[in-house]
Amino acid sequence: MIRMYGTATPDDDRHRQRAGLQRLAHLLDSAIPLPGGLRIGLDGIIGLIPGLGDVVGAALSSYIVAQAYRLGASRSVIAHMAGNIALDTLIGTIPFLGDLFDFAWKANRRNVDLLERHLAQPRQTRRQSSLLIVGVTAGGVILLLGIVYLLVALVHWMWTSLSS
Repeated sequence: MIRMYGTATPDDDRHRQRAGLQRLAHLLDSAIPLPGGLRIGLDGIIGLIPGLGDVVGAALSSYIVAQAYRLGASRSVIAHMAGNIALDTLIGTIPFLGDLFDFAWKANRRNVDLLERHLAQPRQTRRQSSLLIVGVTAGGVILLLGIVYLLVALVHWMWTSLSS
């Protein structure tokens, strides 16, 4: 195949997109070295701003998910990536503990690595993501049922205590 100077192939575009996502994940999760070999990124720094920081971080992280969709990631992989961001955002709202979690979780790096695995081994990665989603959903249902059970038991206990 003969290529003219300056013409890009779809593979070149995909490679550039993937390299850009790698750079963005590095910037958001680990661009700033700390003493002791630890690294943090802009996502963790932005997350220190109460309320607004976690929302801005989630919006920046969502760009990686949107690009993964454009690169052909499956629905289960996209859902897995969205779950990583949701967990990062949800726990990030907890003062102090959320900030420490944000520095350690590195959702953007996880998502870019997940995309790379999907592009290399789509069937296996899609299956693993689907199983994770099913497991998390089942765990959430079990947790919800446990909470409902405890609330019913509490109401029952209060009702019998007041009736006596």
